[in-house]
Amino acid sequence: MRRIALVVAVGCFVPGLSACSKDRAADSAASSAESVVAMDTAASPAVAGLKDRKIVYVINGALGDKGFYDSGQAGMDALRAAGAKTRTLEANFDAAKFQNLVDAAFEDADIVFAIAYGFEDPLKAAAKAHPNIPVVNIDFDIKDADANVTSVDFVEEESAFLAGAAAALVTTDASIKGTNPDKTIGVVGGDSDPVTTSFMFAYENGAKSIDPSIKVDRKTLGGAWDDQAKGKQAAEQLYDSGSDVVFQVAAAAGLGVLQAAKDRNLFAIGVDANQNDLQPGHVFASDIKNVGATIEKVAATIVDGTFVRGKVLTFGIKDGGVDLDLTAATKVLPVATETKLEGLREQIIDGSLVVQRYQP
Repeated sequence: MRRIALVVAVGCFVPGLSACSKDRAADSAASSAESVVAMDTAASPAVAGLKDRKIVYVINGALGDKGFYDSGQAGMDALRAAGAKTRTLEANFDAAKFQNLVDAAFEDADIVFAIAYGFEDPLKAAAKAHPNIPVVNIDFDIKDADANVTSVDFVEEESAFLAGAAAALVTTDASIKGTNPDKTIGVVGGDSDPVTTSFMFAYENGAKSIDPSIKVDRKTLGGAWDDQAKGKQAAEQLYDSGSDVVFQVAAAAGLGVLQAAKDRNLFAIGVDANQNDLQPGHVFASDIKNVGATIEKVAATIVDGTFVRGKVLTFGIKDGGVDLDLTAATKVLPVATETKLEGLREQIIDGSLVVQRYQP
C-alpha cells in the first residue's frame, strides 16, 4: 500500500479547558513521537493561497484520541504551515459547550470545519446566519435543508469491510500464535449512531465474505467515547467470550481496547489513524479515516473557487478518504494474508468488488 507518514501533533488538550488555540506548527517536531497517521500519497495536496486566512476546527469531542480528531488536527497543522491562521475548539462531548464554541468560531473565521455529530442544529443555525463563511461538516451528511453546510461523507464501509476480512483471516489461521479454535471476533463501538453502526455492519460483512460461519460479537459504550476503562472492560468481555480479535470504533475509549489486547495477549484492530504500534504485536491493522488530508483537499477547493456550498462530498478508498493500514514495526500477519487483503483492496478500487453501504 502506497503511503507516507504524517505526524499528528496532539498538544492543546488541557484538562479543565473546553477550548484552546495555539501555534501547533511550532510544536510539530516536539510531538513527532505522539502518533502517526498513514496517508495515501495522493491524499494530501499542497494548499496554496491560504496566507492569513482564519480557519477554525470545532469538534464535538476532544483531541488526544490518537485517531479521528487528531487526524483532523493534522490537516489543520498543514493549513497553518501553508500560511493560514488556525484555531481548534474542543467541546468534550458537552452540548452546551459546543453551542458556545460554534458561536465563538463564527465570530472570527473565514472557513469553519466542524465535527458536529449529535450537535447539528447549532452548526446549521450559525451557517445560516453567516452565509459568506464556507462551512464543512465532517464525517456525515448533516441534512441541511437550507444548503448552507457542505458535508464530508466517508465510505467507512469500504475500509471496515477490509478490517473484517483481516479479522476473519486471523481468527481462522491456527499458525498465528494466540488465536483460538473459535471462529469468533468482536467489535467495540462508542455508541449506536449510524456512523459507528456502518463500521460494524461492514466489518461483519467483510468477515463473512471470508468465512460465512464466523460469529461477530458487538458491544457499544453508550456514548462513553472518552472512557478508556469502559472500552477496556468491553474488550475483555469479548475476549472472555471467545473473540481473539476485537475491532475498536470508539475514539479515545478505544485505546482501552488496544490495552486489553496486550493484556490478554490477543489481537485488536485500530481505527481512524495508524494505531498498529501503540501496542506492538497486538494491533495488526488499522482502519484509516483520513480526516486531515480531506480537510486539506476541501480547503484547496475553497481557495481555487471550485467549492460548492451545500454539497455532500464522498471519500472512499479510491479517493484517499479511507483505507486499511497494515504498516507496523512488529508484524503479525503472514505475507499471504497481506497479499489477500491487498487484492480485495484493489478490487474495491477497480469496482469489481462493491461493498454494501449501511442504510439506517
